[in-house]
Amino acid sequence: MNYLLFFYQRPEPATWVFLSSFLLLSIYFVFHRFFSIRNLDVMLLLLLAPGLLMVYEGRRLKLDEVPTVAADQLVSQTNRGSASAGRRKLTALRSQIIGAAPSAFSVTSNFGTQDLPDQTQPATTEPGGSGYPPKDLPSNWTAESLQFYGFGALLSACALLLIRMMVDPVLVRRPLLIPNLSIGGLAFIGVCLFSFLMSIVVTSTPHEQEVSGPQLGPGYALLNMLPQLPTTPQMEGAASKAAADGNQDWQSSRYLPNIARVLAVISNLTIVLSIVGIGYWHFDNVKTGIGCAVMYLLLPYTAQMTGNLEHVIPAALMVLALLTYRQPVVSGLMFGLAAGLVYYPMFLLPLWLSFYWKRGLGRWLVGFSVALGLLVGLLLLQGWEEFLTHISRMFGLWLPRLEGLEGIWGPNRVQADYRLPVLVGCVLLSGSYAIWPSRKSLATLISGTAVVMLATQFWHGYGGGLYMAWFLPFVLLTVFRPNLDDRIATTVVRPLRPTAVT
Repeated sequence: MNYLLFFYQRPEPATWVFLSSFLLLSIYFVFHRFFSIRNLDVMLLLLLAPGLLMVYEGRRLKLDEVPTVAADQLVSQTNRGSASAGRRKLTALRSQIIGAAPSAFSVTSNFGTQDLPDQTQPATTEPGGSGYPPKDLPSNWTAESLQFYGFGALLSACALLLIRMMVDPVLVRRPLLIPNLSIGGLAFIGVCLFSFLMSIVVTSTPHEQEVSGPQLGPGYALLNMLPQLPTTPQMEGAASKAAADGNQDWQSSRYLPNIARVLAVISNLTIVLSIVGIGYWHFDNVKTGIGCAVMYLLLPYTAQMTGNLEHVIPAALMVLALLTYRQPVVSGLMFGLAAGLVYYPMFLLPLWLSFYWKRGLGRWLVGFSVALGLLVGLLLLQGWEEFLTHISRMFGLWLPRLEGLEGIWGPNRVQADYRLPVLVGCVLLSGSYAIWPSRKSLATLISGTAVVMLATQFWHGYGGGLYMAWFLPFVLLTVFRPNLDDRIATTVVRPLRPTAVT
C-alpha cells in the first residue's frame, strides 16, 4: 500500500475492529429508539468481531510455540552459507501455520531487506513495530486455547444470527430506519473504503494456498491453483519472505497472481454493486442499498478476507443470483457457478427450487445445469486420470470425515463424532425449506439463504465460522429489507413468453 501512500502502514486487525465498531455504531445505531430490532441487529453483527480477532491472534501466536532451537539452527545454516536451504526449511515450517506472524529473521520492504532487532525484546519497542504486547506478558492464553475459544465465540455469534434470521419472516412491521448519514456521505465512505481495501489486495504479495478449505474438503480444484492474497500485516510478511525465497509452486506461472488479484477485485466489486442494485431495484430505495453495502465494507471480517478467493467469489455469485432472481436462467447460472466452486450452496437447492416451483423452475434448472456442466468440463483440462478425483471433491462425494479437521472440530477440541448430528440437523433444516413456508417471497429467499449458509458453518470441518462472506450479504439485506411479502415468483418472475396486450 505504501506504493500509493507514503509511510502508510496497514492497521492491525485489533485496531480495525475498534475503529470499524465505532463507525458502525455512529452510522447505524438508532439512538432515538434504543430498544429496537435495528440496534439488536447491529450488536449481533459486532459480536462476530471478538471471535474473529481471537482466531487471528491464536494463529499468530502459533508461530511463537515453534521451538527456538530449530529456528536458531536454521539461522546458523543461513549464516554459514547454506542460505537457500535454510530459507526453504524455515519457509516450509512457517507455511504450516495459517496466518503466520511476520518473519522472525528479516522483513522485505520497498527500501530493501533489513534485519529485525532482537526478538526477545517487547514488540512495542521495535521501530515501526505492530504494537503487540511483550511475549513474556503473564497470561494463561495459548495459541491453541485462543483458537478454540475464538471459533467457539464465532459459532456462538452465528447461532444468535441464525435464530434472528429464522424469526425474521414473522416480523411484519418493518419501519424504515435510515442510517445516520446522508446518501452522499455514505457513498463517499463506501468509495474510500473500497479503494483502500482493493489497494491492499492489488499491492499484496501472493503466497501459495495453505492445505485447508477446499484442498481438503469439498471444493473446486482449479480454484486452488490460484495463490492467496494476504491483507493483514502478519500474513503479508510471511508471503514476502516466501516469495523472496522463490520456493512457491505458482511462481512458474507469472499470470496466476495477477489473475487472483483481478478476480478478488471483481468479486468484491460485484458484491458491493449487487447489494446496491438489490436496494435500488428490489427494495425501491437506493439509500438502503448503499447503507447495506457500506456496512458490509465496514465489518472487520471484510478487511481481513478481501483477498481470499474461496470466500469472495462464491459470495459474489450468490448475491448476483439474488439480484437477477427475476431472470431465472441468469440466476440459475450464477447459483450453479457458486455451488460448483465451493459445494456448500448445494444445501440451498430446496429453498430456491421451491421458490421457482410455480414459475421459472425449468429455466432456473437450465441455467444451473449449464453452469455445473461448464465447471465439470473445465476439470478435464487437468487430465482424465485426476478427473474422477476432482469430481468427487467438487460434489463432496465421500463419507463425512472425522480426522484432519480444523476449527472447532480440530484435534484436542470438540470430538468430531458430534459433527455428524450437526450435519444431519443442517440437512433437515435445508430440506424443510422445500415445504415451509408454503408461500415463498423474496423476503423468504433472502432470510432462508442466510439461515442455511449460517447453518453450514457449524459442521464445516475446515474453519467453520470464518466463511462469513457466504452469509453476511444476505444477513445485511434481511436487516435492511422492507416488507417484501408480495414479491412471489408468479408476480415478479418474467414469463417465458410475454402476454400479449389486447
